[in-house]
Amino acid sequence: MITSEQIEALLASDAEGPTLIVTAGTVVVVPASALDSERYRGAVEIISRHDLVAQLGTDAPSRRDLKETAARLDTAVTQLGA
Repeated sequence: MITSEQIEALLASDAEGPTLIVTAGTVVVVPASALDSERYRGAVEIISRHDLVAQLGTDAPSRRDLKETAARLDTAVTQLGA
C-alpha cells in the first residue's frame, strides 16, 4: 500500500505541514490544515514530514532508506487494518 514513491512525495511536498494519510483505501499527502476537513474525516494519519525527517535524520534519504521506511510504514498500516 505505501511505496517509496509516496515517501518521496511526502518529503518533496511544498504543502504546509504535509502528512501522509490513508483515506478510502488510498495513500495521499495532504497539508496539516486539511486533516480536520470533512473530506478527510476518518482518514488514518500515517506520518508527517516533520516526524519522518526526525526519524530518518535527513530530508534526503537514500533509495534504500526510502524503501525500508515505506515497508515499515506499510506493515504498521496493515496491522491497523487501514
